[in-house]
Amino acid sequence: MSEQIRVVVAGSERQVDAGTTAAELFADDAAVVAARVGGALVDLAQVLADGDEVEPVAIDSRDGRDILRHSAAHVMAQAVQQLYPAAKLGIGPPVENGFYYDFDVPEPFTPDDLKSIEKRMQQIVKERQSFVRRPVSDDDAREELAAEPYKLELIGLKGGAAEQAAEGASAEVGGAELTIYDNVKPDGELAWKDLCRGPHLPTTRNIPAFKLMRVAAAYWRGSEKNPQLQRIYGTAWESRDALKDYLERLAEAERRDHRKLGRELDLFSFPDELGSGLPVFHPKGGVIKREMEDYVRRRHLEEGFQYVGTPHISKQGLFETSGHLPYYADGMFPPMELEGSSYYLKAMNCPMHNLIFRSRGRSYRELPLRLFEFGSVYRFEKSGVVHGLTRVRGMTQDDSHSYVTQEQAAGEITHLLNFVLGLLKDFGLDDYYLELSTRDPESDKFIGTDEQWEQATRTLEEVGVASGLELVPDPGGAAYYGPKISVQTRDAIGRTWQMSTIQLDFNQPARFELEYQAADGTRQQPVMIHSAKFGSIERFIGVLVEHYAGAFPPWLAPVQAVGIPISDEHVPYLATVAAKLAEQGIRVEVDDSDDRMQKKIRNAQKQKIPFMLIAGDDDVAKDAVSFRYRDGSQKNGVPVDDAVAEIVDAVRRRVQV
Repeated sequence: MSEQIRVVVAGSERQVDAGTTAAELFADDAAVVAARVGGALVDLAQVLADGDEVEPVAIDSRDGRDILRHSAAHVMAQAVQQLYPAAKLGIGPPVENGFYYDFDVPEPFTPDDLKSIEKRMQQIVKERQSFVRRPVSDDDAREELAAEPYKLELIGLKGGAAEQAAEGASAEVGGAELTIYDNVKPDGELAWKDLCRGPHLPTTRNIPAFKLMRVAAAYWRGSEKNPQLQRIYGTAWESRDALKDYLERLAEAERRDHRKLGRELDLFSFPDELGSGLPVFHPKGGVIKREMEDYVRRRHLEEGFQYVGTPHISKQGLFETSGHLPYYADGMFPPMELEGSSYYLKAMNCPMHNLIFRSRGRSYRELPLRLFEFGSVYRFEKSGVVHGLTRVRGMTQDDSHSYVTQEQAAGEITHLLNFVLGLLKDFGLDDYYLELSTRDPESDKFIGTDEQWEQATRTLEEVGVASGLELVPDPGGAAYYGPKISVQTRDAIGRTWQMSTIQLDFNQPARFELEYQAADGTRQQPVMIHSAKFGSIERFIGVLVEHYAGAFPPWLAPVQAVGIPISDEHVPYLATVAAKLAEQGIRVEVDDSDDRMQKKIRNAQKQKIPFMLIAGDDDVAKDAVSFRYRDGSQKNGVPVDDAVAEIVDAVRRRVQV
């Protein structure tokens, strides 16, 4: 009789034979592609030990998809090296919705190359190659991978340093030990191998659906000083239907691309003469931007904030005092030398707000002291990540800072979170969750004591939990000076965007020696809370354009209503209707062009104008209009006063039509 061991499977205790693998535990469930043993992800080939707690990992779970995509990245790299033997391997991790692999090749890949690689991948999948994990020593790995210079560089990074040294490196050498995965054919022949942390699918046949998407250039380890590699992006899903759904979502996202709609709707542009990441807003885009600014300025005042203003540049010493230069210098534009001093374009507003707080003595009676401004900031984003309005180099932040006592911190964070959520709802973004970004205790980029971090993190977590919203951990994602809560918003097609942030800062009040006089007469240091509701106005507008596909709710629409005459003789009548709307603050135009009526309607629909007021002889006789909506529906014979009231009501209630 074989020896028995005890394991706990999905919460239930079981007796199994010694030597049982995770694959044998879940043999009846084809959807299970890996397991968690003691909380760690492992291959199904893992032999279980007495007392192990085992959880199945299904292919359609988040972990399961990552494993699927990482396995697909290996298949792609194998296909590339079989077709292009000179290719040297970089890094190939899973990413959101897909995977990539970097290659050093003599010539850039072409679209035809991708087709060939995809075809070869399909052949590898059909071969049912097994992914076999094999621990190796550093020296053995160097010997086996002697022909792979980039892999040799990674070997010395294993453990916690990997991800900091190179994006995606933790997928290869992020574990405590070094491992190689062999791709083994059913007859036992070694087909290919790669340095990898794992885990992987049992076989290549477990990859149900994949597609290669595009090629991009990428510097090795993200540095322009290193060789430029070719990065192939792909996607992989648990079924053909899931892949089809994803590709349809991509097509819809392309139709909603804010850069494309920005041109079509004449909202904004990115002139080469200004430089990358520096947008200009045209009159129609300016309407949206002004409405947002007016809204958020009014809301800040209602929430007890005081409006301030600060300059665009500052002497270097300010950012040394704040602590930004040692941690953030790469994200700032180079300094300007003036009158013997170095001046920086500001990348953040908080140091200048600290100077306002410090400008005179403060009492506990003034706290919470809430300062707010529209601050123009400039960040030297790398050219490869600049993207339309959603990643720019010059932006306007609705930046606020609350100075509070330690006892007031939780209440102020709750106040700010409610403010943020109300703002997002007003802009039609009402599907969201919270993310709590904390420090990585192994990293040296964070400053402050363990006690400060623990207290600040606990305060944010308690507020997040009390909100009733989903609170997702983001280990290591905090700013260097303190933890933060961010609101992650899902748009109309399910994509997630990080929007508003609330950050606790115990660093800058100390560095600026900020103090207030407490009730007992002692001098105390305030807690500083950073908060941006839009984040940047530019990015928020980009998200809104895509969320609404350019069809803004009436209160934000650049043109809220347009009068369309059936013939020229009806233009004066519609001008009087437009005047009534204008008196109510409605942005209205009358199309008196030479185009035929149907062309005018099509033009208004292309411009996504919410309301079209059509008038002919019958309408003039009845003091009415035909009311046409953006979706093509229409009401005829609507009295002018009723039409005006309906438009004004929709704008005031911020509803979508």
